[in-house]
Amino acid sequence: MGVERMAFDHRRSVVHVRKAPRHGPTAVLLPKRTAGLRHQSVALCHQVTTLDRSKLTGRIGELPTSALKRVNEGLRAALALL
Repeated sequence: MGVERMAFDHRRSVVHVRKAPRHGPTAVLLPKRTAGLRHQSVALCHQVTTLDRSKLTGRIGELPTSALKRVNEGLRAALALL
């Protein structure tokens, strides 16, 4: 189990965020300036990918608890975990 953990420890799951408005239970609205965003954006919870940590060049910001809860709800809907 330790070897498996080490193999995936350098990876992070991420949700795609874009400016263009989208609607639906898996598209979570993130208002302008939320977590340092320059524009009103949408977290597309149906577009989850895994990236190597080295591909993440810098932190833009951190979602407030209320937005993180909405993203979690969107992920549950996208993964049919409702």
